[in-house]
Amino acid sequence: MRLPRVAWAAGQGAKEYRWLPELARHLSTPISHPIALGEPTSAFPWQWSIHRWIHGENAIHADVHDDVEFASDIGHFVRDLHAVALPGGPRAGAQNFGRGVALLDRDEATRSAIDASAGLVDVQRVRDAWMQALNVPVYQADGVWVHGDIAPGNILVHGGRLAAVIDFGALGVGDPAVDMMIAWNYLSPRARHRFRHVVAVDVHTWQRGQAWALSVAIIQLPYYYNTNRTLRDSALHTIDAVLRDGSLR
Repeated sequence: MRLPRVAWAAGQGAKEYRWLPELARHLSTPISHPIALGEPTSAFPWQWSIHRWIHGENAIHADVHDDVEFASDIGHFVRDLHAVALPGGPRAGAQNFGRGVALLDRDEATRSAIDASAGLVDVQRVRDAWMQALNVPVYQADGVWVHGDIAPGNILVHGGRLAAVIDFGALGVGDPAVDMMIAWNYLSPRARHRFRHVVAVDVHTWQRGQAWALSVAIIQLPYYYNTNRTLRDSALHTIDAVLRDGSLR
């Protein structure tokens, strides 16, 4: 069951119910499959949904046998999703928290989070990397279908392999770069190289993807630092991975 906890997430259920069954027909990787949509009542004020059960363990805690092979599995999912020719999808914007919009649209929030992270990370290095990101050429083509939040918490593992990708609340049509974030928020450098080879994106999409990983992580860091240890540690890991990678230099 998926039950939104805040009003701004209430539209996710209807969006997933509308689009995920159609997208699934184009994908070899299992994804969330909503089978019922519940209506608001006095007991619960928003729409909610029921999905088919998928066997697997959250990637945050799962044992991945071969991280390079696993990166290849995720890369094939991303490449296949971006290739889906299904018209009429929801454009990236407020409906999916801006996942897949231009990096400049995240500039104010990212800069504010960098300032709020003083003492938690090397904010000057983060600021320099973000400024470099804003110089990367913007995405000019028609948007593609994007998951918008490919992170370990939204990946299921079974038998050491990718079992499914879940939680499509940030689903939309926009810049494919946003789905590169997994390269830094989860994969090792060796696995990251394989992922990049499989998704086969151009260098500017890859650089924007690195910037997306940095932006999401630095915004998460001060927000969750004292309230959610898992997301705090994930943010710190991602920021370190981005700064060590150096693709934005």
